[in-house]
Amino acid sequence: MARAIALLTVITSVLLTVFAWPSARSSVHDVPIALAGPAPAVAQARTVLDQRLPGGFDVIEVADTATAEQLVRDRRAFGAIDLSSGFPQVIIASAASTAVAQTLQATAASIGRAGTGAPVRDLAALPADDLRGAGLAAGTLPLAMGGLLAAVLLVKLVRGGLRRFVGAFGFAVTGGLAAAAILQCWLGSLSGSYPANAGAIVLTIAAIASTVLGLESLLGSLGIGIGAIAVMLIGNAFSGTATAPEMLPGRSGALGQLLPPGAGGRLLRSTAFFDGRGGEHAVIVLVVWIMLGAALCLAGALRKRPLGPLK
Repeated sequence: MARAIALLTVITSVLLTVFAWPSARSSVHDVPIALAGPAPAVAQARTVLDQRLPGGFDVIEVADTATAEQLVRDRRAFGAIDLSSGFPQVIIASAASTAVAQTLQATAASIGRAGTGAPVRDLAALPADDLRGAGLAAGTLPLAMGGLLAAVLLVKLVRGGLRRFVGAFGFAVTGGLAAAAILQCWLGSLSGSYPANAGAIVLTIAAIASTVLGLESLLGSLGIGIGAIAVMLIGNAFSGTATAPEMLPGRSGALGQLLPPGAGGRLLRSTAFFDGRGGEHAVIVLVVWIMLGAALCLAGALRKRPLGPLK
């Protein structure tokens, strides 16, 4: 009983730490933004930003408004402060992160006459039916659970590694189409192309399900446990979908972008609000996980294959 109590205490403490730590220590640090305008004005604005929020922004200096806007549209910057007209104008992309957009507007008020009400332009606004982006933020966990549960059920109900792998992709397609329909057509949380949004979800579910299947094929029940920890405990907690990866403490946000939930969340934002721009890295990450899952399934099948008689 004492060992059980100690184990449960450790497990609860780890779960609380992993899920509460990113939220409790969430802050703006090294968030890429653009400063556009004459060099003296940009230098002055940069000094003010460093004083107001030390280490908060990774500033990209550009000469004109068009370049700053393109950086935001390409998801290379979360927003911009345009000083080219003589007074600050704030450029945001609330669909990239409402938290960063709000922080940028509040911080920009310290520059020049922005405190009197700087004009704000939103280049990638969230849908009118979900102005807080709650649907997309809340959708990460069900998608991760769907991929994990798909692998578990396929292991229990389907024989043969190849059939399980095909089943995982079949569910990824149907699940992706259904999830995109719910988020876009019913809840109104997504904009953009429905097929592109569904494709992003398909890749996410396929990456999770195939990886867990591969781990189970190689390691048995232990593999499912490892997959659950990687997807649910680490991947979901460090995905940064609710805020932004750059707002998570330490390198946890960067780690989350290398796991399927984080990469899938970024890709879905890109397809829904930025015409797919900025999602290339996420696609690579998801495809690599799918290929890893396939390789693990193959390795597990070869290990289980009986050896023929020696000649």
